[in-house]
Amino acid sequence: MVQTCENFANKTSHIKLSIFNGLLPLNRSQIPTDVVAGLTLATLAIPEVMGYTRISGTPIITGLFTILIPMMFYAFFGSSRHLVVGADSATAAVLAAGLVGIATIGSPEYVAYASLLALLAGVMLLAARLVRLGFLADFLSRTVLVGFLTGVGIQVGISQLHDMLGLSGHGINPVQEILNDVQQISKVNIYCLTISIGVLVLIFGLRRVSKKIPAALIAVLSTIVVSFVFDLSSHGIAVLGQIPSGLPELGWPNVSLSLGILQRLLPTAFSMFVVILAQSAATSRAYAARYDEQFNENVDLIGLGVANLSAGLSGTFVVNGSPTKTEMVDSAGGRSQISQLTTVGVVLVVLMFLTGPLSYMPVAVLAAIVFVIAVGLVGVREMHEIFVERPAEFWVATATAGIVVFIGVEQGIIAAIILSLFVHTRHGYRPSNTLLAEDKHGSRQSLPVESCAQFLPGLIVYRFNHSMYYANADLFKAEVLKLTSEAHPPLSWFCVDGAAMDDVDFTAAAAIREAYELLRQRSIRLVFAEVQGHVRAELERSKIIDLVGTEYVFSTIYGLEDAYKKSFANAVSEPSSK
Repeated sequence: MVQTCENFANKTSHIKLSIFNGLLPLNRSQIPTDVVAGLTLATLAIPEVMGYTRISGTPIITGLFTILIPMMFYAFFGSSRHLVVGADSATAAVLAAGLVGIATIGSPEYVAYASLLALLAGVMLLAARLVRLGFLADFLSRTVLVGFLTGVGIQVGISQLHDMLGLSGHGINPVQEILNDVQQISKVNIYCLTISIGVLVLIFGLRRVSKKIPAALIAVLSTIVVSFVFDLSSHGIAVLGQIPSGLPELGWPNVSLSLGILQRLLPTAFSMFVVILAQSAATSRAYAARYDEQFNENVDLIGLGVANLSAGLSGTFVVNGSPTKTEMVDSAGGRSQISQLTTVGVVLVVLMFLTGPLSYMPVAVLAAIVFVIAVGLVGVREMHEIFVERPAEFWVATATAGIVVFIGVEQGIIAAIILSLFVHTRHGYRPSNTLLAEDKHGSRQSLPVESCAQFLPGLIVYRFNHSMYYANADLFKAEVLKLTSEAHPPLSWFCVDGAAMDDVDFTAAAAIREAYELLRQRSIRLVFAEVQGHVRAELERSKIIDLVGTEYVFSTIYGLEDAYKKSFANAVSEPSSK
């Protein structure tokens, strides 16, 4: 009984530690710096999340809600000490695209559906944790993620132009929005244009001085004062208007569910799930590596899932791990989730006492802030690096960006997944296989297959530099045929070096059996060397080891060399003895 209680206590202790990974262990000397970093994050993030509501199509107050309860829950349940969770441009854009035609933008019904999407995304994240799908974050390649975010940045930037210019209406896609703005160019509101240019100059100018300066907050506060003093709304300048104060109402979104609605929402929720999984894991991993800390992607799924469930139940929209907000905290010296909890406290004060002044903020200011965010998403430098280093992948990233801009954000994320798998398959489709040979000094070297180099006279050591699977099985057979046909002197043994092979699927196993038969007909023995344990088990299940014989599966190249020399010596001595 005592032992049972001790076991229970140990398990309970372990659960508590795993829950508070972002907070424990507490470093007392670091707490003041973390608090200052949290205050810095609040000054920078509050205008930013308000801007994200323009992307998502939800009321301004919902942006503040995203860095209240969801941020607090992630601080408790997340795995990363650094990741900041809140509103994000990519998921906000996916959200807005998914709710087109379902409800009127900004209406209570629209907000309720946005909250429902957050709940669905949260459920998917928790389900992914149950079956340990954290590894899926690796399947959205950096190449297509850069292209996807670039496309989102272009689309979002174009969507803000009409408010920056004081024009009415907008199109249903970026091309129509640009045409609409051009057609109304004579109706540009000079006051809105002046305000927008002023905000852009202020933000970009102060960033050149220091990124730690809360340029967006300065722009917001100064324009609120100017709007209040000079009554800008009377000059045809749209302002935000009344913003409710107080805490969010907790509860299930007030929407009527049907199978048809769920069928329309699930693809959007899944798209957001993919973006959250990839972007959050990439950000958390980067900072864990920077500070040599532990990070568990599967545990982090709990934090992200709970954060989105709390977002859905507190009347706001989906939240995501934010690279920009995380960098804000890190550059200010924050090293734990204490910073994020400090930000939660600041937002709580704003919601209770300071929403009144926000009603005087010109809409053009918020549009300009969102435009700045959009510019930051357009990865010009990253796209250039991809073009220089991997031209083929550059066109994949460009295609992803084009799909987002000209077709849609949801279609863009689906294309990103498909293109990521395409890039992965392309890398393994034609691996650069090599031949092991000795130079004139006796040193071993890897040579291209085209060289037809032999390790020893009559022995080829062929290294297959990838997992062998259905897409590259034909390449294996073709190269075996080429090497045996062009061998000089003729081959006696053909060795497959499996040091780089991590898997052999059903199609590849069939290809190996076909290669064995081809070699047998030419009196060439198929042998293996340096095959990993689990790959050998796969070859045994496929009866390939029985086919070639266990004595012809060598653990090292040295063992292969000795066996071949002995076989060659025996073949020479037998005729002479007769």
